[in-house]
Amino acid sequence: MTISGRYRTALVHYWLVGMRGGERVLESLCRLFPDADIYTNVYAASAVSPTIRRHTVRTTFVNRLPFARRLYQLYLPVMPLALEQLDLRGYQLVISSESGPAKNVIVDPEAVHLCYCHSPMRYLWDQRKEYLRDRGALSRAGIRLLFHYLRMADVTSAARVDVFIANSRFVAQRIRKYWRREAEVIPPPVDIGRFRMGMRNDGYFLWLGHLVRYKRPDIAVDAFTRSGRPLVVAGDGPERARLQRSAGRNVSFPGRVSDTEAKDLLEGCRALVFSGVEDFGIVPVEAMACGKPVIAYRRGGAKDTVEEGISGLFFDDPSPDSLDQAVRDFEDAESRFSPSVIRARAERFDESMFMERMKNAIESFMQNTGHPHA
Repeated sequence: MTISGRYRTALVHYWLVGMRGGERVLESLCRLFPDADIYTNVYAASAVSPTIRRHTVRTTFVNRLPFARRLYQLYLPVMPLALEQLDLRGYQLVISSESGPAKNVIVDPEAVHLCYCHSPMRYLWDQRKEYLRDRGALSRAGIRLLFHYLRMADVTSAARVDVFIANSRFVAQRIRKYWRREAEVIPPPVDIGRFRMGMRNDGYFLWLGHLVRYKRPDIAVDAFTRSGRPLVVAGDGPERARLQRSAGRNVSFPGRVSDTEAKDLLEGCRALVFSGVEDFGIVPVEAMACGKPVIAYRRGGAKDTVEEGISGLFFDDPSPDSLDQAVRDFEDAESRFSPSVIRARAERFDESMFMERMKNAIESFMQNTGHPHA
């Protein structure tokens, strides 16, 4: 499934230094537009997939600054300016992939600028207090001034976009709140075929992800330490040492795991515990692809993916007590969860569904704006 040769297309991504959720979306857009050119601030070819490397990739001047591939986030203040310098003349369709600065580009008057938004920059908006929490007084003052400038650039660049697509209703709500724009919702692609429906049940609950404060792994560690139920906390990050000090013997920390190891853990768990507020949250969908229920905090993207009583349960308060009650409710209802039904729910988020929805949305918008080659 492609939109090849119909429009001269540019894909704009904030930086390309690894393969995470945003880059997986870009990878699917590359398949949808095999002839598109890619523009980005910083490019490390060895860190991205062959699908992305097959495209012509052009960078801003940030890529030529000292140690840009390693210290790219230090150059965030100049990225809005850098993106404005890109020459996008001649492109009929520009798709920006946004959770850092990507939509700052300036396109031709007759071109269409579509922004697929993974998230407005959380450290500029709803997570600014958490980002500043552990900084010194002088550092906080400088960052506040910088963020004030970046927020103005962020809002200004939102006005340049013709149409927004959000990856979840949660992100669409934040686009409406911070940028005063409406957005269609198209969930990001998940490689469902990589996972098998796990018939194993090795008796443990699983928390899987980067161990950072905003993902709230502490809720899971505290709840399971109190109850004595086995919990595997897979992943690494700045919170790991503190969590290990507070955890009981029933909580294990295997550290950073490979994709293969993560898949094996998902296939063997009783249920996934998802205690943070994510823009979308791919891990719950991967657990569902294994036929495993999800016990999730009722906020953020999990509300788009987890169906209560069918593919999991929710807890309403970000506290160990609330999670513990949800786990007890799950144990009472565990036999009623069907792995095949859960797997079928996950298949709605397969990459093929993403590409079909994006293709339909793009062609509809291009036709409505007078581009007859759709």
